[in-house]
Amino acid sequence: MLLTLTLVTVALVVVALAGYLIAIAWCLIDARNSVAAIADGLEAVKGHTAPLEEKLTIVNGALSALLGGLRSADGHLLRAARVFKLV
Repeated sequence: MLLTLTLVTVALVVVALAGYLIAIAWCLIDARNSVAAIADGLEAVKGHTAPLEEKLTIVNGALSALLGGLRSADGHLLRAARVFKLV
């Protein structure tokens, strides 16, 4: 009787552990698929953003030119403010 109860208990523990291991394996497979989808998405983003480097270089050059003009205008406005005694 005790042997039968022990074997049933061991069998239940083994079945429970096997169930948990199967559930963990299922979750890991799902996570692997999700990570693969994210990696594919990141590759697509990389392809879509590749032309930005050239365009941002052009924008940076234009903004540098604008900075020079704005600094010049700032200097003129500062001189005008001094003439009108605003500073």
